[in-house]
Amino acid sequence: MNKKIKIIVLLIAVIGLFGFFGYNYVMHGGARNLTTEKTNFTVTTASITSEFTTNIEKANKKYLEKAVEIKGEITASNGNEIILDKIVICSFKNQDSSIKKNQTVTVKGRVVGYDDLMGELKLDQCFLIKN
Repeated sequence: MNKKIKIIVLLIAVIGLFGFFGYNYVMHGGARNLTTEKTNFTVTTASITSEFTTNIEKANKKYLEKAVEIKGEITASNGNEIILDKIVICSFKNQDSSIKKNQTVTVKGRVVGYDDLMGELKLDQCFLIKN
């Protein structure tokens, strides 16, 4: 019985380690340096969301996990996020203090998904492109 308990404890520890490292890889393994990465697409908020509403599967294949530059007007700002034209949510690591509501900006970020229920496109690792 003592040997069985040791094996069970060892298996639980191994499974726990795989779970821990798997979680960290999924949550933090996709971080890239977008400041040096080539921009795949330069679009406006209206054009990219139009593609997602027309054919979400095709747009996902085209844009998902790609670096894009999006031009739009800041309609809201809270914490480390800004919202462009009420439909594109950009998450910043450190938000630029010069960002002001109703300002037209170009933002570079990674497309992480489109919420068709809310009609919102989500980007992470965003930063402002100085025009």
